[in-house]
Amino acid sequence: MYLFTLLGNLLIMATIWREHSLHTPMYLFLCALSISEILFTVAVTPRMLVDMLSTHRSISFVACASQMFFSFTFGFTHSFLLMIMGYVAICHPLRYNVLMSTRDCARLVSWSWAGGSVMGMMLTLIVFHLTFCGSNKIHHFLCHVLSLLKLACGKETSSVTMGVILVCVTALMGCLFLIILSYVFIMASILRIPSAEGRHKTFSKCVSHLTIVIVHYGFASMIYLKPKGPCSMDSNTLMATTYTVFTPFLSPIIFSLRNKELKNAMKRTFHRTFCPSSS
Repeated sequence: MYLFTLLGNLLIMATIWREHSLHTPMYLFLCALSISEILFTVAVTPRMLVDMLSTHRSISFVACASQMFFSFTFGFTHSFLLMIMGYVAICHPLRYNVLMSTRDCARLVSWSWAGGSVMGMMLTLIVFHLTFCGSNKIHHFLCHVLSLLKLACGKETSSVTMGVILVCVTALMGCLFLIILSYVFIMASILRIPSAEGRHKTFSKCVSHLTIVIVHYGFASMIYLKPKGPCSMDSNTLMATTYTVFTPFLSPIIFSLRNKELKNAMKRTFHRTFCPSSS
């Protein structure tokens, strides 16, 4: 699954890079999304695989802080990119080449990465500013923020915990609200298209993005918005594992299967690379 995640996203990146017909804002954003998926997977999954195969499962303080920073950074960057894709490349499927240049696209991608990095650094510094006492055993396969906050002690622990959760939920729900608002305008625009074929073709451009949004925010909501109850630690870990591992795994499958233009470009790239004589 780890290798498929890497290879699937790398295939999307290589296809977009080689096919000049895909050098449009929508596919450049998709390429940036694949990069964030790869970096998120590389930051988390290898360590998880090593711990699964090892009997000595420990992580240093610096490595734990680094892992949390990168998971926050790439997670928020992913959300920001999905929001921008929803507004620019999806809201204006017929006019995005007029509305945006490649430079504008690169600028928005840079702002997404900068925003994700700022959020990751801020939350990591807040969490690791706390005092940790008692058991140093993290009931998780990585340095997950909620599991780590349970090991902290001191008067400010509860307020910091609520603050971290509030920041995460506000950022995620803010992005989700803008995406939903974008799709309201999308549906209104689609319904004004006179032909059924035109409506179907326009809506098909949105299906992949909408599916990824549902998967990404569905798993994230189960982690940060799950009400407190008698759930075991194992169930919380399972939900976080599902979000961390399956979201990057499903993204290349969804985009390649649901996007006919990208699928055809992948076939052309494959034939040019491995069967040059037949082309």
